[in-house]
Amino acid sequence: MRTRAIVVDDEPLARRNVTALLSGHRDIAVVGECASGAEALAEIRRLNPDLVFLDVEMPECGGFDVLEMLGVATPPAIVFVTAYDTYALRAFEAGALDYLLKPFDTDRFARAIARALERIAQSRERPRTEDKIAIKSIGGVEFVRVADIDWIEAADYYSRLHAGGRSHLLRRSMAELEADLKDSSFCRIHRSTIVNVERIRSLKLDEDGEHGVLLADGTTLRVSRRYRRTLQTLLSKIGES
Repeated sequence: MRTRAIVVDDEPLARRNVTALLSGHRDIAVVGECASGAEALAEIRRLNPDLVFLDVEMPECGGFDVLEMLGVATPPAIVFVTAYDTYALRAFEAGALDYLLKPFDTDRFARAIARALERIAQSRERPRTEDKIAIKSIGGVEFVRVADIDWIEAADYYSRLHAGGRSHLLRRSMAELEADLKDSSFCRIHRSTIVNVERIRSLKLDEDGEHGVLLADGTTLRVSRRYRRTLQTLLSKIGES
């Protein structure tokens, strides 16, 4: 199985340099080139590559923004490629596999490829069991385990994660998060709310006939008619297991 790679850099010459080096590796196929972070987001979601060479500084949407918005859809191997050495620590905190500082030679590039192929092989043999969501904050990137999230609410064009008494603003839409979490214990209960079903203590019916859920931490959330049946079905399955 060939490794599928995408090269992301707003400078055409930089993209050509990386793709030229990749052409010498028969086990790697370049399936896409992107000139911006926004384009990279769309292509990574569409093509589902194994390996991404990602520039740090790009107009409007940089490399760290891309990782934050990808969330659990982040490919197994991310290699940052940049002319700035100041982002190295932050890159590794964000889950990057390697950090190539321009200009780099073929030997350094080959070492990055070797590490990437090893990581990808491991990911194929052992699927991830503990997904995390990267959240960009002032001075770095913070990780929140998906299993630790209690509920999620819409915040204009963003989303707010509630986990362990803390909240985190994430620059991703509710629709994107719902798609990411579809195979886990999360359920949409309102157009502006997603809840971790494992945190639900009880269902409630108020005096106006509106349904809600009471979470283990005491939070009460409204359940809309549209999502009520889906929630009840999911809770029934959990109760039977």
